[in-house]
Amino acid sequence: MAQEKSDKETTTAAAPATRRQLNSRLENYRNKSPAERLAQLKEAASLSADDVAALGQPGALPVERANGMIENVIGTFELPIGVATNFQVNGRDYLIPMVVEEPSVVAAASYMARLAREGGGFRTSSTRPIMRAQVQVLRVRDPYGARLSLLAARDDIIALANSRDKVLIGLGGGCQDIEVHVFPSSARGPMVVLHLLVDVRDAMGANTVNTMAESVAPLVENLTGGEVRLRILSNLADLRIARAQVRIPEAALATKDFSGQRIIDGILDAYEFAAIDPYRAATHNKGIMNGIDPVVVATGNDWRAIEAGAHAYAVKNGRYTSLSTWEVDGAGQLVGTLELPLAVGLVGGATKTHPAAQAALRVLDVGSAQELAEVIAAVGLAQNMAALRALATEGIQRGHMALHARNIAIVAGAEGDEIDQVARELAEAHDVRTDRAKEILARIRG
Repeated sequence: MAQEKSDKETTTAAAPATRRQLNSRLENYRNKSPAERLAQLKEAASLSADDVAALGQPGALPVERANGMIENVIGTFELPIGVATNFQVNGRDYLIPMVVEEPSVVAAASYMARLAREGGGFRTSSTRPIMRAQVQVLRVRDPYGARLSLLAARDDIIALANSRDKVLIGLGGGCQDIEVHVFPSSARGPMVVLHLLVDVRDAMGANTVNTMAESVAPLVENLTGGEVRLRILSNLADLRIARAQVRIPEAALATKDFSGQRIIDGILDAYEFAAIDPYRAATHNKGIMNGIDPVVVATGNDWRAIEAGAHAYAVKNGRYTSLSTWEVDGAGQLVGTLELPLAVGLVGGATKTHPAAQAALRVLDVGSAQELAEVIAAVGLAQNMAALRALATEGIQRGHMALHARNIAIVAGAEGDEIDQVARELAEAHDVRTDRAKEILARIRG
């Protein structure tokens, strides 16, 4: 697997004067009604009336528009959209739109972001937005000779690929280089695979690289004497890496029940388990994706591609392991790091067709796809820290079930103020069951 070079890495700078300035510490946000939260968000993020409608009203995606996005449309399906608060990334505050159905995700991310602020927030960096397109060549008699023929024609291949997207070239992107991978023996005979390495700028890039791969196929056949089959991107975007780091002082982690050192030790124990055991690593990484996927969905990006790339990257050294690392620095601070491929875009696809996705991007107010990827990585790291902290202390169920109690109250038939009453009793009794919720509801109504 190719490794990114340090000279390709960038760090998102603090906000220039022309960018919106906000404070992501929205006080008492969780205790307000949805309408009050939306009004506060409108003020904090300087949203337009159209943005407010897209985020807060049902039917933001008209069926007519949905019908143009996929096939056989019969309607639309809604999920809750929430806002994670307190995030500070590279010295700049962000409000994070998250689309998710699971209780505790938004609350956990917001709380960990608040703790992170005491250590300076999250620091992030990323590599250039390089995507891979693969051109598979079969029926090659001399695969290693074919490899050298392709490498010798590098400039011609790049020029042909770039002839298909003048707009991307004008933006400073385009095919930058090639790689050639040889599989001398497979069940289908020798195989040569050409990789086009394409800087896709602020796009996710799938359509761009697929078009380039198809355009160079005839030249590849002429150069190799083989037959081209697949011409498609790879979702293992290992040259498009986003990284996040956080440092938490020991004192910031302390609670009334646990010292900061006890929590650090518990987090390190939990991380080490994920680092050595793939069964734990799978759930550990799912917790990271609990933070990443909701932001990807909210912004209209392809969460299946992100999931595929992340889990493939987790096994890059031949064994499935944790995407994050946790350790202690010389000052006794807890240090968390996360790096993974994040192929997200600001242009094309649902990011431009879905009104709520456009509004979510305006809430985030990011200036590039790289900046979006870095912020998303920070959210993933925050979510990971929240899960490890809970596992290392009272267990994952206590906080999760307290929030899940609202769902159970609704399932039991509670409405309005009844929902909070029933949920509170369920949580206090640590007995979150539908039948118990029905008993409490009957008593309240009786």
